[in-house]
Amino acid sequence: MFFFTAMSHVSDIRFVKRSMSANAVFSILIPTWNNLPYLKLCIDSIRKHSTLQHQLIVHINEGNDGTREWVASQSDIDYTASDTNIGVCYALNAAAQLASTNYILYLNDDMYTCPQWDKYLLEEINAVGHDDFFISGTAIEPVAQSICSIEKNYGADIESFNEALLLNEFAALPFSDWLGATWPPNVLHKKNWDLVGGYSTEFTPGMYSDPDFSMKLWQAGIRFFKGASKSRVYHFGSRSVKRVAKNPGYYTFISKWGMSSSTVTKIYLRRGVPFDGQLTEPRISQIIRVKNLFKRIVAAFKRSIFFL
Repeated sequence: MFFFTAMSHVSDIRFVKRSMSANAVFSILIPTWNNLPYLKLCIDSIRKHSTLQHQLIVHINEGNDGTREWVASQSDIDYTASDTNIGVCYALNAAAQLASTNYILYLNDDMYTCPQWDKYLLEEINAVGHDDFFISGTAIEPVAQSICSIEKNYGADIESFNEALLLNEFAALPFSDWLGATWPPNVLHKKNWDLVGGYSTEFTPGMYSDPDFSMKLWQAGIRFFKGASKSRVYHFGSRSVKRVAKNPGYYTFISKWGMSSSTVTKIYLRRGVPFDGQLTEPRISQIIRVKNLFKRIVAAFKRSIFFL
């Protein structure tokens, strides 16, 4: 989740596919930006704790911290690369072009996958019985960033990371399945990724692209949005987003959808509510409609100033 620089170099993205992924289940997209220690830990956790074979696809933004050389030395990783930081939306869309499985899974580079994380996601997919779903795993975070996360501190950074304690305790941390899949790790069928066109680049470098992607799936008719409690990752917490200048994603979202992202996540997706099945059409109160009208007016003004 992150980043930004000049977009003139998007056309210079390099594509390298060399892995043998005939038996892979998920195509795992991992955008990274000069975050090599966390990327190594993330990849190591996937290798150690996955019960299935997967296609690993990394997008390297800049990579001048040794990321380019390290990824190139890993024969089981396909990758795309840009000399500049092109943002998470372009990064994901580039990486997805190398996907060779039926399922695209987005994972942050500062996430550590817990044992059997992938097994539980596949069980959820198989239980749905159709391809029109969006399913998230559940993050354990030092400080919970949402009601969809488990708050438990196993280290705020790699230096303080207590891997042994996490592995001993993670499965017993109490939490339930939840509604409203939005954030990574998330997985969907490739046909629906292609149908909605991946992540929307007007949100570059990436802020508010997650709820936008969920809303695009909603508009495409998908109503099964689930957060799977058993599939767990440890999330150090936005290691890249803290380093980048923000885009006006909040106002871009309102201008695009005519409503705030909170209307989508709270009323449409009911994010964080205990899972009770497929979502139904929401009822939007008159008060919410009036508030969103006011926000549309403010958004138009704010965006006009930002793009002057």
